[in-house]
Amino acid sequence: MSTPKPQPGIMDIQAYVGGGHEVPGVDRVVVLSANETPLGPSVKAVSAYRDLAESLHRYPEGGSTDLRQAIAERFGCDADRIVCGNGSDELIALLVRAYAGQGDEVLYSRHGFLMYPIATRSVGATPVAAPEANYTVDVDAMLSKVSDKTRIAFVANPNNPTGSYISTDEMRRLREGLPDDVLLVIDSAYAEYVSRNDYSAGAELVEEFDNVVMTRTFSKIFGLAALRLGWAYCPPAVADVLNRIRGPFNVTAAAQAAGIAALGDVAHTDQGRSHNDQWLPWLTNELTALGLTVHPSVGNFILVRFADTEAAVAGYDALMAAGCIARLVVGYGLPECIRITVGTEDENRIVVDALRQHLASA
Repeated sequence: MSTPKPQPGIMDIQAYVGGGHEVPGVDRVVVLSANETPLGPSVKAVSAYRDLAESLHRYPEGGSTDLRQAIAERFGCDADRIVCGNGSDELIALLVRAYAGQGDEVLYSRHGFLMYPIATRSVGATPVAAPEANYTVDVDAMLSKVSDKTRIAFVANPNNPTGSYISTDEMRRLREGLPDDVLLVIDSAYAEYVSRNDYSAGAELVEEFDNVVMTRTFSKIFGLAALRLGWAYCPPAVADVLNRIRGPFNVTAAAQAAGIAALGDVAHTDQGRSHNDQWLPWLTNELTALGLTVHPSVGNFILVRFADTEAAVAGYDALMAAGCIARLVVGYGLPECIRITVGTEDENRIVVDALRQHLASA
């Protein structure tokens, strides 16, 4: 008997598995597996979300007009070039759907975000992973993988899960080395955490070139991960394409209202950045002092390297026993590593104490 068959490439996808939120038998669980802000959402965003409760029977404004204007004002962008989505994941999928298909290739770095190959395979295209240099995007390696089949090049900057970044000059060199008909997508989900003088999120390249898109999210420093809200800054022609294929009401009214409120609460995001500036180096230094290798990070998380895969799993289990959920990153080709989100002061100390006790008894 014949049955419906999915399109080519779909059954080659390894389904994305997010970080956990429960530890059996543990009352207090510390969730450091998904790079969520430890400070929670802005109280102004929570209030705006609650205010929508009486209007749940109304469809949202389909173009996210007020939200796009608020984004433009906060980041100095052109609102007409902004497309909002149900998380930046949706926008990544839409870009692949619009610009790649069977017989095409989509380029990304070896340890880049897993949604890039997933979205690529979902349209029957072929994901191509370029080697990295010291767990950092290697522009020359990326350019060496470009072929006449390449349609999109994804760069997460900063990268998840490594925490590394490339400079504005290197990103420009990548763009200038790509053919004009290849779309460069700069995934800047963690941009708000970066305070390096040689870094930019990519908006200036979007405004200069016709084949560069920058994606951003409200899931990290803005603390709205549950609402699924992201945005893309695009050349006008790309924005037009995305608006043709996105859902007519792809951003909920509550997400739009909370997003606008979060953008207006600059003190909240400043607090999130200050907290990370304090505790990212503290966590890095404390774990390094235990003899672990912590890769330099400019995000709100660290990548911790153990001696081998077995040691990484043992470290992960030790954290779980202490009620702390971190993230094994086997799917990213890093089986000997654990990614740990920067938490509250108390949560960070739990991580260090748990690994200290584990290593002392190993």
